[in-house]
Amino acid sequence: MQNNGGEQNNKTQEQANANDASQKQQHNNTNLVVASDILPDNITVIPLQSRPIFPGIMIPLNFPGEKYARAIKEAYENNNQIIGVSLIKEENEEDFFESEMYPIGTAMKIFRINQIDENTLQVFAQGVQKFEKVRETEKDGIKKWTVQYYYPPNEKPEGELKAYTLAIINSVKELLKHNQIFQEQLKMIANQMTWENPDRLMDMVASVLTSSADKLQELLETFDLYQRAEKLLVRLKEEIELSQIQDNIKQQIEEKVSKQQKEYFLREQLKVIKKELGIEKDDKSNEIEKIENKMKDLKLSEEASKVIKEEMEKLKTLEPSSPEFQVTRSYLHTLTDLPWGKFTKDSLNINKAQNVLDKDHYGLKDVKQRILEFISTIIKRGVHSGSIVCLVGPPGVGKTSVGRSIAHALNRKFYRFSVGGIRDEAEIKGHRRTYIGAMPGKILQSLKQTQSSNPVIMLDEIDKIGSSFQGDPASALLEVLDPEQNKDFLDHYLDVRYDLSHILFITTANQLDTIPRTLLDRMEIIRLPGYILEEKVQIAKNYLLPKNRKELGLKGSEIKISPQALKKIIDGYAREAGVRNLEKQIKKLMRQATLRQAQENISTLNITINNVEKYLGKPIFSTEEIYTQLSPGMALGLAWTSLGGSTLYIEANALRQKNGGFKQTGQLGKVMQESSEIAYSLVRSLLCKEKETENFFNENFIHLHVPAGATPKDGPSAGITMATALYSLAYNTPIRNDIAMSGEITLTGKILPVGGIREKTIAAQRVGVNELIFPYENEKDYEDLPDYLKKGITPHFVNNFNEVLDITFNHKQ
Repeated sequence: MQNNGGEQNNKTQEQANANDASQKQQHNNTNLVVASDILPDNITVIPLQSRPIFPGIMIPLNFPGEKYARAIKEAYENNNQIIGVSLIKEENEEDFFESEMYPIGTAMKIFRINQIDENTLQVFAQGVQKFEKVRETEKDGIKKWTVQYYYPPNEKPEGELKAYTLAIINSVKELLKHNQIFQEQLKMIANQMTWENPDRLMDMVASVLTSSADKLQELLETFDLYQRAEKLLVRLKEEIELSQIQDNIKQQIEEKVSKQQKEYFLREQLKVIKKELGIEKDDKSNEIEKIENKMKDLKLSEEASKVIKEEMEKLKTLEPSSPEFQVTRSYLHTLTDLPWGKFTKDSLNINKAQNVLDKDHYGLKDVKQRILEFISTIIKRGVHSGSIVCLVGPPGVGKTSVGRSIAHALNRKFYRFSVGGIRDEAEIKGHRRTYIGAMPGKILQSLKQTQSSNPVIMLDEIDKIGSSFQGDPASALLEVLDPEQNKDFLDHYLDVRYDLSHILFITTANQLDTIPRTLLDRMEIIRLPGYILEEKVQIAKNYLLPKNRKELGLKGSEIKISPQALKKIIDGYAREAGVRNLEKQIKKLMRQATLRQAQENISTLNITINNVEKYLGKPIFSTEEIYTQLSPGMALGLAWTSLGGSTLYIEANALRQKNGGFKQTGQLGKVMQESSEIAYSLVRSLLCKEKETENFFNENFIHLHVPAGATPKDGPSAGITMATALYSLAYNTPIRNDIAMSGEITLTGKILPVGGIREKTIAAQRVGVNELIFPYENEKDYEDLPDYLKKGITPHFVNNFNEVLDITFNHKQ
């Protein structure tokens, strides 16, 4: 480093001329115009924010602000047009001029100043020499540094330094191939590059790098040429690698775009060529031809034919890229996909229908009889009468399979979908085409699937249909199911009337109470009651065992289930009304057989009454027990549940308390609570007439309880059982233990009819009760039961509560 202080200005003219000549010789390759003897020791220094400036570089700079303007003018006038710049190290957010700067910066020669506005200057200046701060002063907010300048050696590089210099030149030339952004600058540098002045070469190369400001500042501060050359080569390598990555990305994008454009033009040319040769039509012509071909096989109604023609004319005027083209095309495909005028030929053989029903289902004699009557009407008239069959019964009794058998017997296509939980009427009648994603309703979708205008369509779980703000699906079903309306069914999406009168609709439900009355009036109810033990045994032997053996790949000899074991499985693990759970238990046993074969190489698995629990675990259902002796206040009732019939003890107890009182427990529903209150009022009115019991209810608090844990219980069939229990309590006399009852009661003692007679009779047989009390109006229901269900049962049909008392107490009270 050299310090050209103020004393140099006092040298003789000869020395000044000599130095001037030396200075010019040093800078003759960089076109610098400032000699070292005119560089001032004290200069105004301005902070830079983006990147440092290297010597030898001519650059325009914009300086906004009053302080910048004053500093530049002061330097231009007082410092021989020399100003210093240095990169900010840590910015002062409140006052930019107070920011901390790096101690090493660049002196610049100002050539021209343009006044852009009052406080903004544009300065054209050239980097002259690097400097290092010695000390700092400040006047009127403008920083002045006393500096010493760095002068590189004047010798030509030799050896290692020459190798470094040539490596830098080669790297710049390689970078020139890749970097399009700084290509002009690199070309200018390349023209001026020479290995004879490595210091200026490195400064010029560093000035165009895209490295971060701190890395460029590091190059500026490295005075040792060897170290600076190493660092510069590292930065150049980073630039080259970055440029190569950018070139690869650019090339991939260009290749992809070029390929897509090429394929597009080729496809368009191919379309035109094929069209000219008549080999292939365009997309629109293909769509129109497809729709026209579909129409040839259809017997369209006059309305449908008119609409399709109008939509076809519209389609011809639309561009395939238009959204309306897609909407119109989808609508036309939906219209022509429907089976207009397509029918399957009905099988009009009643014997075949009976054979199909007998083959697919065991028992259900009454159900089969009703179905055969229904089919015979279709055979007689050639078309069905418009009635809608509603199959009602507990889960698993075979409602869906009965519907499938009806379709098989009639040789019709079968389609099933569930309406349980549907809350939007658009599911039935379709969405209007103004909505995005609109589609026809499930009825027309089923016709599209079956490709027949006279299929059997099963609407499952119609008792669970819902409603919401989106409409009432039950009301929408009226137009579908009503034979007076469905001849001209109008789907919202199709907006063309379609004849549904040829469809045989079958609905299923677990109960009738929740079916809307308007729908129920249009249905022909066929009840499928639960199966008794003997029926389940036959179903398992004839249907479930062969079916599941085939599914699991087992032979008849590989698993054997004894009749006693089968009865135990039914009674302990599958007591529900249907056979769905029974099939699950059979599958479980068969999986055990396949596992034993794989693990233990056992060819046959014998299931007996003794080892059932080994494979199925503890029984799910416990055996219902009948008390050998009843206490006063107890009565045995019969109830219907989703699993079939069951027995139910009702208990009453009296607690001494003035003014009496009454409460019920046992998770009773609203209907049973009302029944208990009616029974309490009836018995109290009867006992008030007897001298020995007239004060019983005034002196006792009555507690009525229905056991069976926390299971919710409800239904209108326990009225007479509750009244009998209360009557027995009041007289402190037990009733007979071999009798069970079911019936509803009124305040006057009249017995009202109930449902579930078959299930309740089965429940009584299961526990060994042989005398039953039913309402008088249910006598016909009992008589319709098959003989094997009535075997050993003595029924009593009563019309009044006094008749119940005569039977239960063996004497008239």
